[in-house]
Amino acid sequence: MTQQERTTATAAGVYDWYLNGHHHLPCDAEVAIAAQKVFPLAGRVARYNRDFLQRVVRWMTGHGIRQFLDIGSGYPVAGNVHEIAQRYAPGSRVVYVDLDPRTVEVSNDLLAGEPDAACLLADAREPEAIFERAGLLDFGEPVGLLMVSVLPFVPGDVRPLVRRYLDRLAPGSYLALTHITTPEDEGLQRKQEDVRDTYNAKVRQSAQVRGRAEVAALFDGTELVPPGLVLATHWNPPRGYLPDPGDQASAVLLGAVGRVLSGA
Repeated sequence: MTQQERTTATAAGVYDWYLNGHHHLPCDAEVAIAAQKVFPLAGRVARYNRDFLQRVVRWMTGHGIRQFLDIGSGYPVAGNVHEIAQRYAPGSRVVYVDLDPRTVEVSNDLLAGEPDAACLLADAREPEAIFERAGLLDFGEPVGLLMVSVLPFVPGDVRPLVRRYLDRLAPGSYLALTHITTPEDEGLQRKQEDVRDTYNAKVRQSAQVRGRAEVAALFDGTELVPPGLVLATHWNPPRGYLPDPGDQASAVLLGAVGRVLSGA
């Protein structure tokens, strides 16, 4: 299916619209706008998610990581993983993975001439196939595994899936992920349910929310690095950042990084 033919919104397209990207289609914009009418801060949540990803990549390069596997990478926008990694650690290698053929096509067009970055068409639920095809990466050495807002689109118990990834990573690797979660405020909970219903009615990949305990369990076999599992905005924020207790966009997104232990 070509970009012109697609009439059903995708998670990648909606996310691209929120980030002011250039690859979404009218159907993606329609869903993004509808969700934003229900929860006007939806775009801010997307930006918080992106900011977390960029901070994580900088942090990992500072801790010796020189190769990254980005699962559910979505459409490329400014400040992508390879751009951040190579800025702080020249020669870093990055493999992006996405399920949508158009997303992968656009990504590889933009990566032409980038010998240390590529995008694979693959399903996040099939890690063995991903590891076999990610030839740019040496899995005998530590890897930064990025699962940033991808697991909400995988139904059921995702702990065994995450374990299948971790079992293939060398000790000293890192797992970074974000996940939408249920906020404490009951009024915000109702808004979140309305947004989810609006989104899931029109997007190919339905999203689901998981509680803090469920997200924490995904890090079994790793050692959480400070500050642990927190709101994504609170994970190693920029100097001078002052948390706003009333920030509803911040309240719905958890984030953490775990170091893969020997024998994980």
